[in-house]
Amino acid sequence: MTPANRYWPPQKPRSLVIPQTGLMHNLNVSAERYPLKTAVWFYGRSLTYRELREQAGRLAGHLAAQGVKKSDRVAVWLQNSPAWVVAAHACWHLGAVVVPLAPMLQAREFGFFLQDAGVRVGIVGAELYDKAKQGGLGHTVAANVMLGTDFEPAGIPLPDGLNVTPTLQAGDVTLEEALQHQPAPPADVSGDDLCVMPYTSGTTGLPKGCVHTHGSVQANVFGSNVWVNGTPEDVFLAALPFFHVTGFVNSLLSPLAGGGKIVMMARWDRDAARQLIREHGVTTWTNTPTMVIDLMGSPAFDPADLKTLRRVTGGGASLPAAVGQRLLDTTGIEFMEGYGLSETMAQSHTNPEGRQKFQCLGIPLFNVDARVVDVDTLEEVPPGQSGEIVIHGPQVMQGYWNRPEETTRAFVTLDGKAFLRTGDLGYMDDEGYFFFSDRLKRMVNVSGMKVWPAEVENKLHAHPAVQEACVISVPDERTGERARALIVLKPGHAVSAEELQDWARGEMAPYKVPREYQFVESLPRSPTGKVAWRPLQDAARAAMS
Repeated sequence: MTPANRYWPPQKPRSLVIPQTGLMHNLNVSAERYPLKTAVWFYGRSLTYRELREQAGRLAGHLAAQGVKKSDRVAVWLQNSPAWVVAAHACWHLGAVVVPLAPMLQAREFGFFLQDAGVRVGIVGAELYDKAKQGGLGHTVAANVMLGTDFEPAGIPLPDGLNVTPTLQAGDVTLEEALQHQPAPPADVSGDDLCVMPYTSGTTGLPKGCVHTHGSVQANVFGSNVWVNGTPEDVFLAALPFFHVTGFVNSLLSPLAGGGKIVMMARWDRDAARQLIREHGVTTWTNTPTMVIDLMGSPAFDPADLKTLRRVTGGGASLPAAVGQRLLDTTGIEFMEGYGLSETMAQSHTNPEGRQKFQCLGIPLFNVDARVVDVDTLEEVPPGQSGEIVIHGPQVMQGYWNRPEETTRAFVTLDGKAFLRTGDLGYMDDEGYFFFSDRLKRMVNVSGMKVWPAEVENKLHAHPAVQEACVISVPDERTGERARALIVLKPGHAVSAEELQDWARGEMAPYKVPREYQFVESLPRSPTGKVAWRPLQDAARAAMS
């Protein structure tokens, strides 16, 4: 069992009582407390807490008129923007379930999620509208990220391709048109009701919806604020995408619940980030290590740009110790690394402020019982010995959507409690800090984005020249890891690495596309006939080291 860590921050409770209200209640409370305060700043446009609440209610009225009701799944397919905030809260106003999806998806990938989650209605970016319809989405609200096309961004340019006006099919509307609707009456929502369904995957390559209640989300929304001593005067840089659980909780929901100000970026841009931190007096920035490396690698980087930051937190991959030390030496900022999964609605562990360790997952958070167990016997192992990390806590999902067998396999009962099997191998040191070692599950972690080799291999096999493909993970100084594809070509066929990569970009989201291609005569196999990917990956990593 997790020891009572002696480095637990002083004056902090060991456990928290989780609110039993829905997420829309958080916005309602902040709108009552701070009606005229800027909740969101986005490329020169500011929205107050009152405006966010009013727009969410009006969009909820439109969605209700389309038949959306409690527990219905609604796709939210947008870049970071005020529209994302309004769309999600409109769903929660009705008690509907948000299905957040990555804007990088291709139409066929998007269509899979629609079918799997049973989505009929969605709020999508105007630039994604045509893909959404190709993917089979029914009633669609097309949202220009600026909430209006007559707006000229101020100071920092809006990324290309976002400020567009699509040609809509009959029955579909723009977000501006939907906001003309009268507000809908709020649904009766409690902490036990379904809230959000981010998708993850597994060794099968088929994505799975992680079912979260309002209560499992609230556990981390309020827990993160308490952990970092948040106040209503905090200013957050929202650089992580909201479809990803870390950005969703730490850069969106927690700031809104605490009454802070969110400075949003639609996409990552290191020099824009420096300017925003400086000009808005950003105090809190949650990121991936890739962003830290990129920002500090800018020729224009000046440590003074970060002088207002009180905390820099992150996860998704470990920040290299040398980078963390450079950040500390040049800015005085000690990076606070954390750990979590889509299944745990972001963080289950994080480092305590003032007692951080580099390349360390941290200690279990409020109400979390985390252990390291033997992969085969599931018996707890002593400190220093590697095993699978398992987690019991209020932020753990209810299960996988419509996949009872996989849900059963994902949990194990220890001492009468259900623990999530993370599939991550690690160990706990004698001070109660957890460290990551390897993955029991096969996965490539690209800047915190999960790439599942089986899914990528399935796509590559569709190329007319490819007979067989095996995707492995190799280290990358910038993104933590990158995908490498080993390709066996069909007899008599030829294709270059550049041609194959260009083709793959049209078949899958950019972060899934392998960056390296090696053409081989054959692939090794296990005694059961499966491709032996692990020896290939181990050999590749050994050669690079």
